[in-house]
Amino acid sequence: MIFFRKILFPFAVLYGWITQLRNFLYDIGIFKSYAFDVPIIAVGNLSVGGTGKTPQIEYLIRLLSEKYRVATLSRGYKRQSKGFILANESSTANQLGDEPYQFFIKFPNIHVAVDANRRNGIEQLLSLPDKPEVILLDDAFQHRRVKAGLYILLTAYDDLFCDDFILPAGNLRESRSGAKRSDIIIVTKCPEIILPQERENIKRKIGLDKPIFFSSISYDENIYSKKTSIKVSEIRNVNKLLLAGIAKPQSFLNYLKNDNDTVMVFPDHHNFTADEILTIKSKDTVNLIVTTEKDYVRLKDSISDDQLFYLPIKISFISNQTIFDSSICNYLSN
Repeated sequence: MIFFRKILFPFAVLYGWITQLRNFLYDIGIFKSYAFDVPIIAVGNLSVGGTGKTPQIEYLIRLLSEKYRVATLSRGYKRQSKGFILANESSTANQLGDEPYQFFIKFPNIHVAVDANRRNGIEQLLSLPDKPEVILLDDAFQHRRVKAGLYILLTAYDDLFCDDFILPAGNLRESRSGAKRSDIIIVTKCPEIILPQERENIKRKIGLDKPIFFSSISYDENIYSKKTSIKVSEIRNVNKLLLAGIAKPQSFLNYLKNDNDTVMVFPDHHNFTADEILTIKSKDTVNLIVTTEKDYVRLKDSISDDQLFYLPIKISFISNQTIFDSSICNYLSN
């Protein structure tokens, strides 16, 4: 792997120059960024996938939706549609993309929209009769055409951006210096116990004078289908099929797996073909299939409700949750 990355290093340097030039042209105003009167919070990362953007967006929805009219705006990665779409009762995962569709199912009282052109998407949302009072931009840290009011940068505990390198030699979408645009940094997917000294070491390694928070992934105690729920403790030793099409599935598998389970892993945001669904159904452990929430929204209409279950996740702040919440609320009240 190290040898392969060394071969790709010249391409990474070229790609880095291109992204830095683009950012520079936005910084000096040659490329125009558009600001809006509505508060906009952008959640994103420097690396390619796997930092926990979806549960972080859901955390913000829960935090804000009781007090504000909230909208989410995503590009709708791998959706089979074009342009601006506002989710409604006839929407599907293929039309919206898996993550926006998940938002729509879980939070029916907010607006969920997709548009690769974020400027147009915001304008469309603001033209609604019940226009949002705050917009959450999903995976928009590199989308410089829209100027958000608050930027939240996520970086995974076991894959910090400051230890990485730019594509294709590493996994960064842009130079590490892009982190300077952030207002808040969250180190995600931490162990549940991380000592204060280690947190300080990570802050020093990141080396930015920004508020830095630490969060972990918290799994639900139950798995769910359309019809019912089952305690994880009751199925942990039951033979089952564990199915994941997410960027970093290992913690999901570790939480549920026993030695006799069948495991199927697919690429992130995978669109399951008819043949793949037949293969899934043909497995010996077909009586119980447990998947991630993101995969469930793509599979729920193709596999029996009695067989297919999903495991929800949430983020939990290891410390200073009230400070984080206050910083978000203070931004909205200013």
